[in-house]
Amino acid sequence: MNKDIQSLAMAVLDACRKAHLTLATAESCTGGMVAAALTDIAGSSDVVERGFVTYSNAAKNQLLGVPADLIAKQGAVSAEVAAAMAEGALAHAPVDLAVSVTGIAGPGGATSTKPVGLVHLGIIRKGRAALTERHVFPGDRAAVRGAATRRALELLLDAVGA
Repeated sequence: MNKDIQSLAMAVLDACRKAHLTLATAESCTGGMVAAALTDIAGSSDVVERGFVTYSNAAKNQLLGVPADLIAKQGAVSAEVAAAMAEGALAHAPVDLAVSVTGIAGPGGATSTKPVGLVHLGIIRKGRAALTERHVFPGDRAAVRGAATRRALELLLDAVGA
């Protein structure tokens, strides 16, 4: 694991422990990389409750409750779907925090309005509204997925302190 990602994951786990918070992930383009970064660290089970890998639209709907009409209207890679994924993870797991990632890692799948590297992330803390971010990360598939994983960990860390 990349040392930067490992350090961030350790910081998230330490901050969650201090605040007595648990978390879940809801991932599409990262395919579980955020959960993997966290669970690569021994003892993470006291913070990480579960991870949802919802790569398909059907999985987003079935596992997280993201409305199919929202996906059809906004597209799976949108702020609205990222928010719904985070909300769904929070609703479907006994946790305090949830982070979501949906994007186009490439090399295919891009459109004129949604380029390769486009990633929407969502973060939610119990009792609060979901927040989202839009990024266009540079590089190839691995670079986009790595950058999205890093940013998701940063969002979790920020949410613990918020």
